[in-house]
Amino acid sequence: MQVLRTPAERFASLADYPFDPHYVEVAASDTEPVRMHYLDEGPRDGRPVVLLHGEPSWSYLYRTMIPPLVEAGYRVLAPDLIGFGKSDKPAKVEDYTYLRHVEWTTAWIEALDLTDITVFVQDWGSLIGLRIAAEQEHRFSRVMVGNGFLPTAERGVPAAFKIWRAFARWTPVFPTGRILQAGTVTKLNKATVQAYDAPYPSAKYQAGARAFPGLVPTDPDDVAVPANRAAWEVLGRWEKPFLCVYGANDPILGKADKPLIAHVPGAQGQPHDRIRGGHFVQEDAGPELARRIIAWEA
Repeated sequence: MQVLRTPAERFASLADYPFDPHYVEVAASDTEPVRMHYLDEGPRDGRPVVLLHGEPSWSYLYRTMIPPLVEAGYRVLAPDLIGFGKSDKPAKVEDYTYLRHVEWTTAWIEALDLTDITVFVQDWGSLIGLRIAAEQEHRFSRVMVGNGFLPTAERGVPAAFKIWRAFARWTPVFPTGRILQAGTVTKLNKATVQAYDAPYPSAKYQAGARAFPGLVPTDPDDVAVPANRAAWEVLGRWEKPFLCVYGANDPILGKADKPLIAHVPGAQGQPHDRIRGGHFVQEDAGPELARRIIAWEA
């Protein structure tokens, strides 16, 4: 497996991203170790809040949520999924599988021995994070979802997703910064767009971003479906606090909170909401999301 690493100079002087880098080696059950980057801000003895991004973003997406959470006393951790941000990037689309992403991220959690986790998940961060929370229940105390879901191939998918999946697979140019802009309701400035483009010096670095839409298990015969259905069953017994705060202006996942709230016992009586925001609700309302986490934990 050929592995690429984005040159460090691509990340020099990013706007509003003053965080120190941290790295750990992780491996899936069928891969050699690769290097995963993560942010680790706040007191080491603070309650951990883990922020999991989706596609094609990276931990930069959480830059406005991290400071208020740290100020409130939390230890805030935001990894870059393998293939994204400052993490290593296997070079072929075929190098990425749903299981490998789950195992890479689980290995990161285990390497840091995180427990009593409050996790915020969005987009593919939810496909990975909800699986891990179900499979590693003892490590998690709370789950907050923003514009995410756990697919089990028992529901249809919106036409907008089918268009997105085809675009990611076939478009000759995959402009990550512009994709982030298309998924927000606020206008991103030039520096922000450039920051989302930074991990990808050329198209050969984008295999992970291109792979994700095709890995969503929408067919009952998909190899990921049995594990996802098992995780869905666990969530059906999940009594710990479970909160959904979604960007209402998301044509793909803006209403995916409803089945989660109905299914998860721990979601009952929680302050769920749909707020002004697109698919990348963290970009539209990061400080508000942080405030809601703090108030929810109080």
